[in-house]
Amino acid sequence: MRLGFALLLACLLSTETARAQTPIGTWLVADGTTHIRIVNCRDSLWGIVAWTRSPDGRDVHNPDPSLRTRPTLGIPVLLNMRPAAEVGSWEGDVYNAKDGRTYDATITLRSADTLHIEGCVLGILCGGEDWQRVRPAKTNTTGSLPVPDSTKSICSRISAGPRRP
Repeated sequence: MRLGFALLLACLLSTETARAQTPIGTWLVADGTTHIRIVNCRDSLWGIVAWTRSPDGRDVHNPDPSLRTRPTLGIPVLLNMRPAAEVGSWEGDVYNAKDGRTYDATITLRSADTLHIEGCVLGILCGGEDWQRVRPAKTNTTGSLPVPDSTKSICSRISAGPRRP
């Protein structure tokens, strides 16, 4: 009887823990060159470049010529992500500074420490990668200075949010 109750309690707690997990936090992209900080701004998730290995990176491929000299540090890359039908997934857009294009995107928590991101063109040509959660103890002294942690500060900078070209 006790074993059955203990198993039931363990199942309930693990289900509740899975539901409570969100992608809010800082993530290391697959190639290890960038940290993306995901925050909740007005009931949608936004991800900004919070750290880069290359401190002098610029948004040179942006379709808006006036933005091509802005640093990549601090720019929003996950845009207006909202909960999807699948539990643990969010849908929105992703801005790819490597080509200056914005794509339909889905992010899905594969585990507490692995986030899968997938971007698609026309809903059929898709590509993705897994990001790893960055724990506060993991710091890197090389590269650019990190963007401040304040969610309020981040949300105020993306108040209107970028628009698709």
